[in-house]
Amino acid sequence: MRPVVLEGTKVALSVLMRDDIPTLWKWYNDRKVRRYLLKPHEVFFYEDELEWYETIRRNKAREKVFAIVTREQRRLVGLVGLHNIDSQSRNAEIGYFLGPEHWRKGYGTEAVALALSYAFEWLNLRKVYASVYETNRPSIAILESNGFLRAGRLRRHHYVPGEGFVDVLIYERFRDGEGVV
Repeated sequence: MRPVVLEGTKVALSVLMRDDIPTLWKWYNDRKVRRYLLKPHEVFFYEDELEWYETIRRNKAREKVFAIVTREQRRLVGLVGLHNIDSQSRNAEIGYFLGPEHWRKGYGTEAVALALSYAFEWLNLRKVYASVYETNRPSIAILESNGFLRAGRLRRHHYVPGEGFVDVLIYERFRDGEGVV
């Protein structure tokens, strides 16, 4: 049975399992998924994914990565993570992706909401931030529906195959009532 950390109505955040690696490796090498992730041109070997898993497993203080699973069947649909956790400044960067067969079902929006709950309630963070390519409208919608506000823009900052250099938008979300103007 897969250990669940937080549960929503559609998805749950679960402990990442070694058995998840083959599926994640397949998705990570899918160009539709990789298009808006860093280093979209690289090919990742299965051994790279195993090394990444071991690094995540050992580096518990600096990042928390969760499997996004369906609530009922506990089937893997993606990943969400809190990265670069800064316990002194009490902030972290959020990142997420879904397998393409799970897009447009509301899974990403709910997974980010659950990750925010974990960040604010369990890690006692005061802010979570994200960077997203301006052309990645679905990801922007996920962030904005979870209360993130745009904090900045890096102009023509990153190369996306087929699109050229695109702006990177910086979003942030403070714990409710804190730091809001």
